[in-house]
Amino acid sequence: MREELILEQTEFWKGKFGDDYTERNHGEWDEFYKEQWGITRTELNVEFLGDLDKDIRILEAGCNRGNQLEMLNKNGFTNLWGIDVNKQALGYARSNKELNLVEGSLLDIPFKDNYFDLVFTSGVLIHIHPDDLKKAMSEIVRVSKGLVWGFEYFAEECTPIEYRGNANKLWKNDFLKLYLDTFPELKVVKKKLVPYLKDDNKNMMFLMKKCVH
Repeated sequence: MREELILEQTEFWKGKFGDDYTERNHGEWDEFYKEQWGITRTELNVEFLGDLDKDIRILEAGCNRGNQLEMLNKNGFTNLWGIDVNKQALGYARSNKELNLVEGSLLDIPFKDNYFDLVFTSGVLIHIHPDDLKKAMSEIVRVSKGLVWGFEYFAEECTPIEYRGNANKLWKNDFLKLYLDTFPELKVVKKKLVPYLKDDNKNMMFLMKKCVH
């Protein structure tokens, strides 16, 4: 039964809804962030990753059309990878020849253990069913040898949200706490609550280091 639900979720994002999401998911990203949160993505990237070497290997899990990877490329990072289940999104992302892109799911990331220096999500864990979150997080932690970074819709407890008329497609949560409760090898490097300008909602950006003894 769980496998059937996972397949349904995956097909939802691979299909027309995912294609429509991809078509909406474009524009001037710093401008969008400024309108939503009063801070640009560039400013957040510098705040959280500004001290890192620019040649580290970075994976975005759920990259869609590569907007966040392109922002990192503009910030000077050069070794950028992305996975997504939606072929149309990857088609758009491949227009940037600086990016290394692979079709794949967060629930089964197609790379070996500890392959990346940093693995991140941006507005992706919110779309993973709560029953599958630990699996997705375990894959993210597995392929990172150093850092895990996220920017996700925040709530103190798991809260389902109707998403464009669809149930069971969006949840806000304390994703940082879930990571820390599940993976004792993760330690917080930095976290920041980022409130929306137009309502009382918040996102959280967090950076964690994988400490293996």
